[in-house]
Amino acid sequence: MNIAIRPASPADLPRLLEFEQGVIAAERPFARNLKDGSITYYDIEQLISDAAAELLVAEHNGTVIGCAYARITASKPHFKQRFFAYLGFMYIEPQYRGMAINKRLIEALMDWSKSRGVYELSLEVYCENAAAISAYKKAGFSENTMEMRIELEQ
Repeated sequence: MNIAIRPASPADLPRLLEFEQGVIAAERPFARNLKDGSITYYDIEQLISDAAAELLVAEHNGTVIGCAYARITASKPHFKQRFFAYLGFMYIEPQYRGMAINKRLIEALMDWSKSRGVYELSLEVYCENAAAISAYKKAGFSENTMEMRIELEQ
């Protein structure tokens, strides 16, 4: 299957807004603290134009079928690396999953990060999202820390 990986453009915005809702729908079962109703996660236009970020899309026969981004972020002063690339907004249309497209997007973002002198990548994934964890492990990621939370009675 011929899949092209390329930087997102403003023309991709309507499709990317659909993907954002796909990410949110997929994460709702794991994220009990999300607001009800319509929400957004990303400033997609900013990700497209930000020099410190790279938003990529995967395209098949002229149709955008997936996306992912990396954003260069300053590390906390106690870490070895001064900067890291935070990965997010990883989405592949359901009928294209299992074809290593996400892995190709991640590899392209790794290359982009290295080309900017950034050699550490980080991402967040819900502990209960076994499919995503498996995909990230296949791409070379390993577990690092776990965020824990509690909701107090109001």
